[in-house]
Amino acid sequence: MKYYIIAGEASGDLHGSNLIKELKQLDQSAQLRCWGGDLMQSQGGEVVKHYRDLAFMGFIEVIKNLPAILRNFKFCKADILQFQPDVVVLIDYPGFNLRIARWAKSHGFKIVYYISPQVWAWKEKRVELIKKVVDKMLVILPFEEDFYASKGYKVEYIGHPLVKLVDDHLMQHQPEILSGNPVIALLPGSRKQEIAKKLPVMLETARHFPGYRFIVAKGSSLDDAFYEPYFTSFPGIDSVRNQTYDLLSVATAALVTSGTATLETALFGVPQVVCYKGSSLSYQMARKLIKIKYISLVNLIMNREVVKELVQDDLTVEKLKNELSLILNDPDYRKTMQRDYASLRTLLEKKGNASARAAEVVAALATLTG
Repeated sequence: MKYYIIAGEASGDLHGSNLIKELKQLDQSAQLRCWGGDLMQSQGGEVVKHYRDLAFMGFIEVIKNLPAILRNFKFCKADILQFQPDVVVLIDYPGFNLRIARWAKSHGFKIVYYISPQVWAWKEKRVELIKKVVDKMLVILPFEEDFYASKGYKVEYIGHPLVKLVDDHLMQHQPEILSGNPVIALLPGSRKQEIAKKLPVMLETARHFPGYRFIVAKGSSLDDAFYEPYFTSFPGIDSVRNQTYDLLSVATAALVTSGTATLETALFGVPQVVCYKGSSLSYQMARKLIKIKYISLVNLIMNREVVKELVQDDLTVEKLKNELSLILNDPDYRKTMQRDYASLRTLLEKKGNASARAAEVVAALATLTG
């Protein structure tokens, strides 16, 4: 069977790579053409567009890069028509993927959407489009099943694929990269715009904790030259690349950009402070549109504050220092957070191997159309 998979971000590349791995177990003759990254390529996907060329963050950035985005749409449509896949698999990345879904459905292709757009947070009207153009929606957050049911659309909750990834890593890896003082992990994100806003605050905070070793997890798609000015300004800070899980497996605490990384950090049991800061205009526009109480997946899933979120103007060195001090110096605070992490894990692992279940659904739909 022929599969066309579109992921536009680092987290989509991760989930897409594990989907490809499981698809190849089910369908040894699978042909896989992808938009994604190095991880999807390493599992045998033919990557025709890398996510580093797709990740435009925020309203203003999207407008500035509109010509490139329109060229990507044109290329994608032509590429799908040329490849003629048995099924198109869309992984999150809704601004692009929902438009492709509408077009692909009109051309008779079957659509699986793996990892729902966050329609429960904003742009709820997208649900009506999803109902029309997506043949099967696979969701990985437990509350999403009820949300879609309230809109008259049946989706399948398959559990969260990160649970197995983290467990496998803990069983198979013995990190050799770390020794000496206790480690604080810095996860500033994978996009240049978000790193530029948050990493300087994280690094300035590190000056206040001389007894700890601060290590930055570099984005896999960004070269060392991008990070060089930060490390020049803050000597003594270490870094790793493509070893984020090794870093989290030994970290005492973490400062984490909101997104998938907050959930990964929780599954490793590492107490964290969640950081978010965007351009002022993009943030003000987002505030008017987004209607969720929390920005981290940990708090959203648990529907209460499990981890502290420092957002926009609250992301200051002083506040970040205070929160990190609380994690490092208050044993009860750490224990409470880790108990909450255990409850979170229980919610996410109920369905078993999420990537394998996703592959079963995708392969079955491909067979029906082949």
